[in-house]
Amino acid sequence: MFFLKIAKIGNNHLISWPTRYYTIIMEDNTIFQGNQEVSQPQRGLNTPTDQNIAPPLPPTPPPVSTSALTLPPDYSDGSGSRLMTFAKILLGLFVVILIISLIYFLVLPRFGQKKTEKVTLTYWGLWEDQKIMDSVLSDFEKANPNITVEYSKQDPKQYADRLKTRIENGNGPDIFRFHNTWYPVLSSYLLPISSEVVSAKDFKKWYYPVMQKDLIKNGVVYGVPLGVDTLALYINEDLFSSAGINPPITWEDFASMSAVLTVKDETGKIKTAGAAMGSFDNIAHSPDLISLLFVQSGINPTDILSKKTKVAEALSFYTSFALGDNDSVWDNTLDNSTRAFAAGTVGMYFGYSWDYFMIKAMNPNLKFKVVSVPQLANQNKTVASYWVEGASLKSKYQKEALLLLKFLSQKSTAEKLYAEQSKTRLFGEPYARIDLADKLKDSLAYPFIIGARNSTSSFFADSTYETSYNGAMNEYLKTAVNSIIIQRTSPDTAVDTLIKGVTQVLGKYGQ
Repeated sequence: MFFLKIAKIGNNHLISWPTRYYTIIMEDNTIFQGNQEVSQPQRGLNTPTDQNIAPPLPPTPPPVSTSALTLPPDYSDGSGSRLMTFAKILLGLFVVILIISLIYFLVLPRFGQKKTEKVTLTYWGLWEDQKIMDSVLSDFEKANPNITVEYSKQDPKQYADRLKTRIENGNGPDIFRFHNTWYPVLSSYLLPISSEVVSAKDFKKWYYPVMQKDLIKNGVVYGVPLGVDTLALYINEDLFSSAGINPPITWEDFASMSAVLTVKDETGKIKTAGAAMGSFDNIAHSPDLISLLFVQSGINPTDILSKKTKVAEALSFYTSFALGDNDSVWDNTLDNSTRAFAAGTVGMYFGYSWDYFMIKAMNPNLKFKVVSVPQLANQNKTVASYWVEGASLKSKYQKEALLLLKFLSQKSTAEKLYAEQSKTRLFGEPYARIDLADKLKDSLAYPFIIGARNSTSSFFADSTYETSYNGAMNEYLKTAVNSIIIQRTSPDTAVDTLIKGVTQVLGKYGQ
């Protein structure tokens, strides 16, 4: 399509260009359209002669034909607003995606580096050598390459006091071992174990009732036991065989058999003691043994005031084995009961699993076996004494410390620890987990697990090396026993003194 511009000069019209289809815009704004081909105009024809006429104006640009060009869309119906809104949404999504990408690729990696920074946990133990523990802890370090565990075997003497002092000063261990009776002593230092690590529900499923009572407080777990130990009865097989008797089942059996096994010289001095029982200072685990009588008599050690009569009866029965010139089977002049039993001069001895190694070390040729402790009629109870792993409330690495406790609570960890311990001694520490008990049926450790389900703990506990709690309680118990067998004080009077002392210590620890 071509456009013709026809200028009107006077009465004449000047045609500019030919076209097949044309639109003619007149000077007076009239439009003439046609499709006839027009010949080229001849210059000079009908030329105006008036010299005063102004020259023609520059041609006006032709209008754009709507049939020839694509016009912008008409947004008068509101579609333009919707389009702008959609564009803004797309832009917003782009910005959000950009921000998320920046956070994911730039910010989060930095936080991730902080979480995986190198951490060193300090772990205080008591009885296991570093070689044994390192073989187990190496598995934890492999699974957690950012954590290193430095295990240190501590001297048990004054350990509890040293532990408290170091934690208070801020330079104590992150993980440490403590006795099952020490919660009142360490309650302000122990980190509660979150349910994600070991829940109270799982704890009750995995561990014995005595551990549940000792370590769950207000529904929260405060320690992970790696083993259990209960008081058992050691008997000298040669002496029993010579006397033609079997291990006692009841305390009546025990009393009669101890008399049968006792041998005295012509002066009345004991040469072979039927049983290590009756005094305090020269009998290993005498606080635990007296606690055994308390527990079987239905006495809760924390409430001896309300059981005064039964406490007196239990102390009277205990000390009776060291009283009387003719009826005594033990006295306080004899050697320490562990050494005496290892020497073959004691028929029955009360001890824990670790006594087995001591006796064997003293006399490898001694023939003895371990059986359950005697019981009162219709009873099946013993005393438990064991050690627990806990975390410090002041640890800088609480998350990592709890992660280690979770590792130590696992079944596979317990099995490996027992295997490593068994490489250096006759058997490992008896399993704390109930679901592993049957694995020890054919082992020397099994007699110490048999009574675990029906065991109770007592703050009258030997060999903890703690002075302000266990030590103080044992001193009051020692005073009561010695007053009966040495000063010949009545059991009732001895119990009055014992109750005063125990009440004072319990009050110190808010019990």
